[in-house]
Amino acid sequence: MGVSQTASPTTFATAAATPGADPFGLDREVRELVAPAFRFLHDRYWRVEATGAEHVPAEGPVLLVANHSGALPFDGAMIVAAVEIRRGRTVRFLYDRFVETLPPLDSFYRKVGGVVATRENAQELLRLGEPVLLFPEGISGVAKPFSERYRLRPFSPGFARLSMALDVPVVPVAVVGAEEIYPLVGRAEGVGKALGMPYLPITPFFPLLGLLGALPLPTKWFMRFGRPVRLAAGAEESAYLRARNEAVRIRRRLQAMVTRLKSRRRSVFFG
Repeated sequence: MGVSQTASPTTFATAAATPGADPFGLDREVRELVAPAFRFLHDRYWRVEATGAEHVPAEGPVLLVANHSGALPFDGAMIVAAVEIRRGRTVRFLYDRFVETLPPLDSFYRKVGGVVATRENAQELLRLGEPVLLFPEGISGVAKPFSERYRLRPFSPGFARLSMALDVPVVPVAVVGAEEIYPLVGRAEGVGKALGMPYLPITPFFPLLGLLGALPLPTKWFMRFGRPVRLAAGAEESAYLRARNEAVRIRRRLQAMVTRLKSRRRSVFFG
């Protein structure tokens, strides 16, 4: 869910062609329809304990930057649910462009608040005053083998460039518990590409047990929203270098948050 530097064919300009509709396809009726299922996952299945939600501004644009894990983006869904429950805000999340090759999934993501990850789309969401969730690790975050869980991959500097250009605060979000819902033991890249995906995850139960093996494990989750960070813009000629340095700084901060959460956990399933 990192921000791309090039725009995709589906942009704000084309999406805004329908008067009165959300410019990116958010359908609040569909969102309300699926909300109970995600609330069940949040409250009952993964029993998410979230702290620091008060650091998410009550209004105005903000970038939520989180560690990525779990093979499938349930971590994003739980962050969105946590903010809606505790702050009453509808978080817009950025998703990778390969999802556009999977029309049913692409349509679902759009209707529940997702937006294709391009710089132009992210800028427009922030200009509209929306909270935007992204994962600077991108696909590599969810592709980590089980032995490397909770070790953050390098961050794309795209979010830092957005923050500096639009003077938008960054709220780091640490998630612990999602790494174990699908213990990744391998990747079938050839099969995945044939299906329009970067890879097909292989876990101890999937695809061996078929659809049953695709059920995520009921781990106990912990989530921490950090204090907002302002990234001051520098001289234009050094903007990209500054963004790279700021991305490294935020990654270190988020890694420390993840490590602290993990160190306090006594049991993967009971917390």
